[in-house]
Amino acid sequence: MSAPLHQAFIEAAVRFPDHTAVVEAGNGSISYAELDALSDRVRDLLVALGVTHGDRVGFYLRKCIDGVAGMYGILKAGAAYVPVDPGAPPARNAYIMHNCSVKVALVEAQLEARFRAELEALGAQVRVIVLPHVGGGRGLAAALDSAGVAPAARTVSPAADSLAYILYTSGSTGKPKGVMLSHGNAVSFVDWCSEVFEPTQEDRFSSHAPFHFDLSILDVHVSLKHGAALVLISEDTGKDPQRLAQLIAQEHVSIWYSAPSILSLVAQFGDLASRDCSALRTVLFAGEVFPVKHLRTLTELWPDRRYFNLYGPTETNVCTFYEIRLPVPEDRTAPYPIGEVCSHLSGRVVDETGKPIPDGEEGELCITGRGVMQGYWAMPEQTARAFYVDSDGIRWYRTGDVVVEDQPGCYTYRGRRDRMVKRRGYRVELGEIEAGLYQHGAVEEAAVIAVPDEEAGVRIIAFLSGRDGQRPSLIEMKRFCSERLPLYMIPDRFSWHDKLPKTSTDKIDYQRLKEMG
Repeated sequence: MSAPLHQAFIEAAVRFPDHTAVVEAGNGSISYAELDALSDRVRDLLVALGVTHGDRVGFYLRKCIDGVAGMYGILKAGAAYVPVDPGAPPARNAYIMHNCSVKVALVEAQLEARFRAELEALGAQVRVIVLPHVGGGRGLAAALDSAGVAPAARTVSPAADSLAYILYTSGSTGKPKGVMLSHGNAVSFVDWCSEVFEPTQEDRFSSHAPFHFDLSILDVHVSLKHGAALVLISEDTGKDPQRLAQLIAQEHVSIWYSAPSILSLVAQFGDLASRDCSALRTVLFAGEVFPVKHLRTLTELWPDRRYFNLYGPTETNVCTFYEIRLPVPEDRTAPYPIGEVCSHLSGRVVDETGKPIPDGEEGELCITGRGVMQGYWAMPEQTARAFYVDSDGIRWYRTGDVVVEDQPGCYTYRGRRDRMVKRRGYRVELGEIEAGLYQHGAVEEAAVIAVPDEEAGVRIIAFLSGRDGQRPSLIEMKRFCSERLPLYMIPDRFSWHDKLPKTSTDKIDYQRLKEMG
């Protein structure tokens, strides 16, 4: 039986008690021994409040040391942690915690009032532990002090199939859906990362992703397994390329992980040429396609590093990876492949019926193995639709992503099944149009949507932001597209904006674009 997710951190705290575990700008740092002790206190209080194995415990905090300690305290109590987005509407966060019946929630004082009101409106019974403030672990310690001394409790070692955390993602029904990940799911992923990226106790990991985003699993649990330091990046700093570049240099970050859009900004506006980022050895990115022109710029500014394109939905975390060979060719415009399936998983490409397709043809990527989610919380029908069972009884997760196996075992992403439309009798992948638009030298960001049209069936709208404020004319964009795309794929309208709207995890907000369209 594999050890639970928190066991590696506990062992690291024994081996490296005085090492810095977490760094929080403006609020100092905390050692492994201190973080272990603080998370033990959280465990003790939760157990005293009646939290038992299998319960859910939420946290509604800005990114901070307090949140990391809370996370491990929840796991030590045998419960699953449920992080929510502190920037999201309180009603959404209350819905999430009510939906999965959290027993206790750690909540920052400035977020408490509206959150409690929303919980009451739902009739939710949630015990709220209020942190007077957050930062450096001191707000959590104060909340624990005010709760009184709790008897020392035993750290629980749940089975591999026990729930470790639930991450909520946007749902097709309009309500967020909870992706359930077990200890076995998480540990298999953390072990794979350890094998491929070879972290050591000397490393310093970036923590750019918010805790409710699946990229945070690598940031937090891989770093703290190995005695490395986790450098927390606030939301404000995380969107400012100048401050990010400065932080990477000053904090001697050695392993970076974020969405490509963030790295694109850092490459263009971070003044990297004047900064000493020599500690950086590994650059990881995931969540969206990395425009090749921006990737090339980054690799020229940061040569002699390892670059990995990681791919995977929340339901599997990373399930394929591709290491970029440098230099990026000057004539390359096509995005890099998503690569080969991770060693703890298996993949196949199938048609709509689940039948494997011939090599070289497009189909839906399906994944099975230890890293695949248990299902969606309290959504048996959606869970059933997300999987199919083959003739050997193996359960495969349908990613919804269309790929092609260009080389044996190496996949190239072509788009989403749910972003595929028919126009003039042709099937059109909106992602392919976006890839074409990104080849224009004036285009900073591109996102394409399709909207219903009584006469044409659908209208295709391209939302764009320009580099340095550039906004090429309609005639120029039509001409440009006609040179790169079939006629039926050229957008009907080009809508220019200073910036495209983003979700809380820094991905382009397609739902907002549809409302704008």
